Amino acid sequence: MVNLIRASPVKVKILNNPETNNKSLDLILDKSIWKDSKRGKDIITAVIDSGCAIHHPDLKENIIGVYNFTMDNQGNPNDVTDYIGHGTHVSGIIAASYNKFGIVGVAPESKLLILKVIDQNGVGKYNNLVKAIEYAMNWKGPNDERISIINLSLGGVHHSEELHETIKKARNQGVVLVSASGNEGDGDYTTDEKLFPGYYKEVIQVGSINLEGVPSYFSNSNLNLDFVAPGEKILSTHLDDKYVELTGTSMAAPHITGIIALALNLLKRENKELNLFSVYEFLLSKSKRLGFPSNQEGNGLVHLK
Repeated sequence: MVNLIRASPVKVKILNNPETNNKSLDLILDKSIWKDSKRGKDIITAVIDSGCAIHHPDLKENIIGVYNFTMDNQGNPNDVTDYIGHGTHVSGIIAASYNKFGIVGVAPESKLLILKVIDQNGVGKYNNLVKAIEYAMNWKGPNDERISIINLSLGGVHHSEELHETIKKARNQGVVLVSASGNEGDGDYTTDEKLFPGYYKEVIQVGSINLEGVPSYFSNSNLNLDFVAPGEKILSTHLDDKYVELTGTSMAAPHITGIIALALNLLKRENKELNLFSVYEFLLSKSKRLGFPSNQEGNGLVHLK
């Protein structure tokens, strides 16, 4: 049996020219924090997903590298065409540019390494996910830059020892991994739903809330949940230079990824050691419980100010 990973949010609304920026930003940060955090400048996130519309006007300035691990486009490693829009949407939540049109990402001056493991049918293989994580760990940019964060808005229902060991290796190298908790929730906090790699303790697992701060019905609940972030009707970049509202924990995870990009610059400013433990401690210090069980909201909602 071939273990498969998937990325499958719900499309809600398409907007050609959105007049307002993402409402979800207000839930997780005060924009005044952008000054000291430098809007995520010099921080690179590997987005392991369905590829990206790398010429989207809100993204093209922030793409620093690409690699395709799927068989789409004859397996051309330099072609990360996004056929389903998922990776493009995730990328915009993290790093859509700060300009006079469209939307703005959480860390709009951070850079993205686009690694495609989800194909045009919306599925991928565990072994390609492992390869992508290893690629991200070993990647060097044109000026010897390295990635600091890996965003994983995807997953599968089966545990993989190889995947887990690769996750541990990345964590030990100092990479912060952020993953969606999954959309298999049943609204009952007493039941556990697990998606891998999000369920691994070495990963920051993120669940979804709506814009009123209530856990989303579909969001997986389990004891390893770390934080929650907005994941319903999230406006971001999409195919054909458009903007789309999508719903899912896939949308929640990149909010935390963007927050971490800002946090790394704030920690640098304070001359603090940059590792998963200092980042996690920082997130805890900025989180607020929302009044729900821990396996529904983890440590709560992170808000930077």
